[in-house]
Amino acid sequence: MQHDEVIWQVVRHNNCSFVAKSTTGNFCRNPYNLTGICNRSSCPLANSRYATIRQDNGVFYLYLKTIERAHMPKDLWERVKLPRNYYKALEVIDEHLMYWPKLLIHKTKQRFTKMHQMLLRMKPLALKTREKIMTVPTKDKKREARREEKAQRAALLEKSIEKELLERLKKGVYQQSLSNDYPLEEYSKFLDTEKLQLADEEEPEVEYVEDFDELVDEDDMEDFGCFTIDESEGDGENNENGNL
Repeated sequence: MQHDEVIWQVVRHNNCSFVAKSTTGNFCRNPYNLTGICNRSSCPLANSRYATIRQDNGVFYLYLKTIERAHMPKDLWERVKLPRNYYKALEVIDEHLMYWPKLLIHKTKQRFTKMHQMLLRMKPLALKTREKIMTVPTKDKKREARREEKAQRAALLEKSIEKELLERLKKGVYQQSLSNDYPLEEYSKFLDTEKLQLADEEEPEVEYVEDFDELVDEDDMEDFGCFTIDESEGDGENNENGNL
């Protein structure tokens, strides 16, 4: 037989996993708690007749607990879906809590009103785009910095070794030793390609285009005929000037 007072004495004075003690008071972390305060009237464990409001993905539900289902933990809570309209939801709460204590009805409506207002404020905030601040652990930063430093040192070392080997190859240091063990065709090809790359970088590109005179039509040249000078007239004038 369930006795609410005995359960409250055990929960209040011995041990409760949902209680959160602070300097201002004791709070309850049970999701079915109506007010969030750890006291006799708000404890969902020490009240065989209890009602609360819960929200799931924007939908509100009225949860009811009665003494008749105390022997069935699986069916202990009865859930009633509330309408989206605020006033119709209050009517549903009044209908299901018609003969319940007035203080419990008032606290249930108060909880529903607060949760409804909170949901209305959350909707416009969710539509706004905000910057999301991501924290990076210090250990990860140091690890990435060490890896980057090692990669830079390895790249510089590889470039310096490659440059030194190419200089020795150009001077002919490995000419005698490689002639017997390994053919020099690959090295000669590499040197030829390197010379071509250097030549391409130094020499500018030269392009050849058609003569501009070929683009001019003969009809266009005839338009300039009025400006031609007759050679015979020019010679006559020269002779007259000579005689003078």
